[in-house]
Amino acid sequence: MSADKLVYMANQIGKFFAHQGEVQGAQATATHLKKFWDPRMRSAIIAHLDAGGSGLDPLVHRAVASLRETAN
Repeated sequence: MSADKLVYMANQIGKFFAHQGEVQGAQATATHLKKFWDPRMRSAIIAHLDAGGSGLDPLVHRAVASLRETAN
């Protein structure tokens, strides 16, 4: 799956949880990605973040960064 498609999907998920505020919304987004995304998709979005994270909304950037921390 392309990075653009993953960014789009992750941003859509982030928008859904944005009403919870930055911290809670990022946690909820990270939890959703952890539960419902294939490990390859999570690895790809983390790699995209490591390459600069172009296009990621700030809340999603935070969520993916937390995924990266727990992936190691």
